[in-house]
Amino acid sequence: MPHSFFRLAAMAGAGLACAAALAQTTVTVAQPADIRSTNPGVNRDNTTDGIVLNMVEGLVGYRQDGSVGPLLAQSVDVSKDGLTYTFKLRKGVKFHNDAPLTSAEVAWSWKRYMDPKTDWRCLSEYDGRNGLKVVDAATPDDATFVLKINRPSAVFLDTLARSDCGMTAILHPSSVKPDGSWDKPVGTGPFKFGEWKRGEYVTVTAFKGYTSSPGATKADGYVGLKAPLVDTVRFLVVPDAATAAAGLKSGAIDAGQITSSDAQELKADRNLVVQAPTEAVKNTLLFQTRDPLLKNVKLRQAIAASLDMEQIVAAASEGLGSVNNSAIHKGSAFYGAAEKKGFHYDPALAAKLLREAGYKNEKITIQTNKRAHVPSYTVAVLAQAMMQSVGINAQIEVLEWATQLDRYNSGNYQMSSFSYSSRLDPALSYEQFSGPKDKQARKVWEDPQALKLLDESFTETDRAKRQALFDQLHALMIQQVPMIMLFNGIDAWGVRKRLAGFSVWEGKPRLWGVSAAAKAG
Repeated sequence: MPHSFFRLAAMAGAGLACAAALAQTTVTVAQPADIRSTNPGVNRDNTTDGIVLNMVEGLVGYRQDGSVGPLLAQSVDVSKDGLTYTFKLRKGVKFHNDAPLTSAEVAWSWKRYMDPKTDWRCLSEYDGRNGLKVVDAATPDDATFVLKINRPSAVFLDTLARSDCGMTAILHPSSVKPDGSWDKPVGTGPFKFGEWKRGEYVTVTAFKGYTSSPGATKADGYVGLKAPLVDTVRFLVVPDAATAAAGLKSGAIDAGQITSSDAQELKADRNLVVQAPTEAVKNTLLFQTRDPLLKNVKLRQAIAASLDMEQIVAAASEGLGSVNNSAIHKGSAFYGAAEKKGFHYDPALAAKLLREAGYKNEKITIQTNKRAHVPSYTVAVLAQAMMQSVGINAQIEVLEWATQLDRYNSGNYQMSSFSYSSRLDPALSYEQFSGPKDKQARKVWEDPQALKLLDESFTETDRAKRQALFDQLHALMIQQVPMIMLFNGIDAWGVRKRLAGFSVWEGKPRLWGVSAAAKAG
């Protein structure tokens, strides 16, 4: 057996002893990597966010459908001109040190984020570098915080809620040391920081003073009911997927991320449940629309018609995924009838379009990589076979991920089997791949009409009018085929049946609302 398995078993033994001392309320969650820090929105990755966001909260947070709702704020009032946001704070909220939440801590947290020395990931979203700027922050009273911006924005609150921004978490000043350097998160979330043994585990403990939003009756994204029901959660670093699967089977691990291939085996275990929620990750095939060949829209349309996307998605996701040709994920409040209209598999049409495009068997190269947790390679292999079957000379170039990313950033590809990270607001999702290539070579879609619609979606705050803009964008993308959006990410997790209420959202485990039965034996 691998050394990592014995280390896991030893740690599990310690975990069982701890669980006995805590009346069987310790839960062990396997994570594929260690966290980078405990500092929200600073020196982070998705694994880090998934742990830290159990401990901290912002003024607003994401709902399950990707919309934004109040969290530490009781209400958010936006002025008629769209420039002033007034946050009324909830009453009775406490930090982990039992200090009450007031506007003073909100202002302190905001000032810290806006200090370049903090190195907050999302500073450029608010300091004017990307166009939007917060021009004033004020605290009229202990329960009110006001931000003023330089121009209306449909995504201002969305960015505050983003997980990669650390949810713009409101922290108590005791989170930093006397010299201003980071210490640990003293937040308002359902769990408190316990211990971080680097390379091995992070523990969090229930915050008994936690209160959910008034009237909340169920979990809802990062808002809603968030009661901590177990005493301790241990996030165990288990980089090897086979070791994580073995730990789930033995009971040493209660929940853990698994590969899609392991999901099929673990479904047969009577002590386990496999969860496979989708997330807003976009698995795509990109086209370089400035390429001498692929600038021809009929050739791009021919490639789309050559692909049996149902078969591609079934194989690439081990049967767990479903086709979505829209840049808007299926769980979004903006995913409607228009977004369901996509590409159609039609080899005869593909052949006809190839003739009309004047295609002469020129080589088209698909760049890909073989990372374990992304479907890039499988997608490329199937796409190649289907393109070849209609007479397209498709070839594959397998690259190291870093090299493929460099090629993507410089626009140096014909086709690329590529995945984009989650963006919940549709404007932010489209913005990931839309823009002028002369300014940003990594952009994929630079059609002037599309960019005009996208710009409008960033400033239009009316819900129905934004929907109309996104519907138009989707129809244009299907027509012009600058890329083929195939399916959203699948995040497979194995969960022991002793847990009730465990869920994963956007790749991150939520431990509030989770209860645990005693372990057998």
